Amino acid sequence: METLALSLGLGFGIGALLGMLGGGGSILTVPALVYLIGQTPQVAVTTSLAIVGANSALGVMFHRAHGTLNWRVALLFGGVGMVVSYLAAGLSKLFPPTLLLVVFAGLMLVVGLLMLTRRHADCEEGKPVNLVRLLVSGAGVGLLTGVLGVGGGFLIVPALVMLVGLPIQQAIGTSLVVIAMNSLAGFLGHLGGVPLDLGLIAVFVIAGLAGTFTGARLANRLHADRLRRTFAVFVMALAFFLLVDNLPKLLG
Repeated sequence: METLALSLGLGFGIGALLGMLGGGGSILTVPALVYLIGQTPQVAVTTSLAIVGANSALGVMFHRAHGTLNWRVALLFGGVGMVVSYLAAGLSKLFPPTLLLVVFAGLMLVVGLLMLTRRHADCEEGKPVNLVRLLVSGAGVGLLTGVLGVGGGFLIVPALVMLVGLPIQQAIGTSLVVIAMNSLAGFLGHLGGVPLDLGLIAVFVIAGLAGTFTGARLANRLHADRLRRTFAVFVMALAFFLLVDNLPKLLG
């Protein structure tokens, strides 16, 4: 019963972050599954891809009603990311679990600092998209998705704003399409390698449905910059926890 309640709460929180920020839930799922649910890092990677992918697909439906999706950018960015994510999925088996968590924490720390210190100014609607930047950014996020088991949302929104040039609100909605695509490709690449708890996944997704719906509604009412700064501090705090817990094991 305690595990069920914990899973429902985590699923709701992950879905809410995805719906509200267009990312964020993915970087919490792997640590939550490892430290709170008790899964191994390898199983948590595959499970997180299923949970985040399903919740992101639900978020697309909620954001579509607000017109905050750029389908052309999403399909190009996500398409190249899917290919790279699928090809890179096997790389996670080549590294020790502790190393994966340390790399994971390092990425979270860097991105948290960028989110906290850089101003994400909205870009002009209709501004031409640089195709090379779009494809390179998509490939980079796909690589991280396949290796680390994250949908890449904590990187997609900054990449879409700072590199591709989308307005922040459009980047948030568009990122969910990309996260769903990358998560599907990464999940297929990992499928068969580890046993999955389908019941646990179902609980997370059902709770995530309510969370994603709530988060999408809040995204249209709260200031995006304030939300992002708050989330950046939370990301950095979680990154420090992972580093303190795993870095001594890796160096020892």
